[in-house]
Amino acid sequence: MAESDSSQGHIYIRDVQDGDVDVFFEHQLDPEATRMAAFRARDRDPFMAHWAKIRVDQTAFLQTIVVDGQVAGNVVSWEQAGKRAVGYWIGRDYWGRGVATEALGLFLGRVRSRPLYAYVAEHNTGSIRVLESAASAMSRRPTWNPPQPTRARSRKSCSSWKRSCHADHRPDEPCGAQLRS
Repeated sequence: MAESDSSQGHIYIRDVQDGDVDVFFEHQLDPEATRMAAFRARDRDPFMAHWAKIRVDQTAFLQTIVVDGQVAGNVVSWEQAGKRAVGYWIGRDYWGRGVATEALGLFLGRVRSRPLYAYVAEHNTGSIRVLESAASAMSRRPTWNPPQPTRARSRKSCSSWKRSCHADHRPDEPCGAQLRS
């Protein structure tokens, strides 16, 4: 279990437990969260089926984020089209408190595969800051290879985290970003 104590509270990540998935389901029902993630909420049965599938996927690494004893979200990594992806979902009660940044940092200390790819909606500035912070922290770790610049990309090549990735970008189509170390 990776842990951190900070002004955000006691934060740690651990393996996903059955009861956590119910909390994850509630988190993804939040309309503001789905808007920020540019991802549609799932009904209960498809959501639970998805989590049942990824929990047995041998290429997936799934962790629950816990803050002061409460499930705050999840952080995951999986193989997709030959690339290692990373993602997270934080309950809105924990937004703006540094929880995502801290939890992703703990997670990246456990996931050694590089590069990692993250997908973020261009309007989700909070998540963009989390990923920028993670890329910056990775570059300060002396045991890792020198970093390549973090850059956002999509199928049509994004020019930066904060600019529109391309003129015909659809809100339901994620921009891709690569984290390298």
